[in-house]
Amino acid sequence: MTQLAPRPRPGGRSPASLLPRNDPIAQLPIVILYPHSRCNCRCVMCDIWRVTTKDEVDVDAVRRWLPEWERLGVRRVVLSGGEPLLHSAFPAMCGVLHEAGIGITLLSTGLLLRRHAADVVRFVDDVVVSLDGPRHVHDRIRNIPRAYEKLADGVAAVRDTGPSVSVSGRCTVQRDNFRFMRATIQAAREIGLDRISFLAADVSSTAFNRPNGWEPERVHEVALDDDDLVALAEELNALETEYEAELSSGFVAESITKLRQRLLWYFSALRGSGNFHPIECNAPWVSTVIEVDGTVRPCFFQPSLGNVHDTGSLSSVLNSPDAIAWRRGLDTHRNEICRRCVCSLALRRSDDAVSAV
Repeated sequence: MTQLAPRPRPGGRSPASLLPRNDPIAQLPIVILYPHSRCNCRCVMCDIWRVTTKDEVDVDAVRRWLPEWERLGVRRVVLSGGEPLLHSAFPAMCGVLHEAGIGITLLSTGLLLRRHAADVVRFVDDVVVSLDGPRHVHDRIRNIPRAYEKLADGVAAVRDTGPSVSVSGRCTVQRDNFRFMRATIQAAREIGLDRISFLAADVSSTAFNRPNGWEPERVHEVALDDDDLVALAEELNALETEYEAELSSGFVAESITKLRQRLLWYFSALRGSGNFHPIECNAPWVSTVIEVDGTVRPCFFQPSLGNVHDTGSLSSVLNSPDAIAWRRGLDTHRNEICRRCVCSLALRRSDDAVSAV
């Protein structure tokens, strides 16, 4: 069973309590693994679905990596991607991690949850599904027939099979759904999620299968304009008034202050009106991303540090002279990628949660 409970703790804490940024890295609580290269949705704010290959991480490779992960103190593996449930040996891969006592978080579109409900309940501690709004909005953004219905059915199947599994939602806020945040909270209630979290759509990085970034026209399709920002401020004000109970209880994972920082400040800064809210992040020191081809990144958005297949070990990538020099020179308040980050990780000494992944 996982050693990191999946439920976030509401309320702010001092940056002084963050896990230290030690080099070389000797302790790595979190590994984010891309088991499969493809996705089963066609969302406007992401290009992963455009991948035409069906590459996947070999289960034997995970088995070979485990001794080193155990030495590094890996406590949780976050299965991301691409859709992890597309992996041809999903139960076997999870079984290897589970037997090693490593907790598993599954990031999923939810479309295949019913098919895999038994394996999810058996091996996974924390499921985070993508929820883009109420039914008609979610289906339009996912661009998949009956996407909302399949998501709701999958969540119900997991609940019926193992009600103790945490199932939460993550809404990526962008032009097509920012007016529906309150309706998204209601949809999360109707589906039976434990909580819902909101973040802004990333429109500026090279992540999510866009190595050259987006052209301005594509950014304009997803980001908010000046009139939208006025409407977003109104939506947040109404959310604060009408959903006070959900905010105070933690059903909405972020405080209203954090939502304004994550969404209103972010999209305003993209328009050149004001600054991005400064982030506190220790992701490059306490976590790593391993992509389906073995590429190792310090987080979702920063450039590659190397390839685990080329070096033979994760530590040799993370603690190469170039990687150490890069981390020591990283100022998350000034680095352009960090300043525009929509999904930072601030893991603290007392944390029992991976709430920012």
